Amino acid sequence: MGRLNAESGSWILRLTGANPREIPLVCFPHAGGSATFFLPLARALPDSVEVLGVQYPGRQERRAEPLIESIEELAKEISEALQPWRNRPLVLFGHSMGATIAFEVARRLEAEGGVPVSGLIASARRAPSVHRDDDIHCRDDKGLLAEVRALNGTHPSLLDDEELVQMLLPAVRGDYKAIETYRYAPGPALRCPITALIGDADPRVSVDEARAWGQHTSGEFQICIFPGGHFYFNTQMAEVVNTISAHLNTFRDAARGV
Repeated sequence: MGRLNAESGSWILRLTGANPREIPLVCFPHAGGSATFFLPLARALPDSVEVLGVQYPGRQERRAEPLIESIEELAKEISEALQPWRNRPLVLFGHSMGATIAFEVARRLEAEGGVPVSGLIASARRAPSVHRDDDIHCRDDKGLLAEVRALNGTHPSLLDDEELVQMLLPAVRGDYKAIETYRYAPGPALRCPITALIGDADPRVSVDEARAWGQHTSGEFQICIFPGGHFYFNTQMAEVVNTISAHLNTFRDAARGV
């Protein structure tokens, strides 16, 4: 694929080649995750799909930058970083914490009327209006690392590398603080359709909590349930790719008035 290119400052990484004729898929990572987490997905999607990854501060090439421990502030910064795409409809795809950030970005973009949003795909995350009292970010390093291991989204060998873990944990803790202190502010439903994706054995979100995403759109809503846990698509990549591709085609046709 070659070297990844940063666009719109340091916030957006291009994970595939550009395709001005298609709707870009903008990917928002989970807590502690980075834009490159979506490289396997980007490579598995059809070549025509243009995939952009959001890179939060405090990781990889942005590791020296201060963390942002607020979903609202992250959404504000990312919405501004997406302004170069204001003439193109976007599909926002967020996994776990990234789904909530994508939702808040979609709210901002629709309210401002600048960058059109054709669809939101929310993966492995309960609806914004469904609250749980979580305090994982308050745990000590051992407890925080236990949560990361339990979700099975990071290869165990990486978590056995003490130096790597010490580099990873500040971003994980900051992201958990952001999502656990987030409180949904009631407002107009999104106009764009929402699709919720979930693993049937996810310990962090139930099917009913994912189904509540339907309350946040005046458009179409669908839920797709896959075998697996919080990182279900590590083992269900082919089915996930087929599902995302089908929804991208639907969103594209709707944006073109087909």
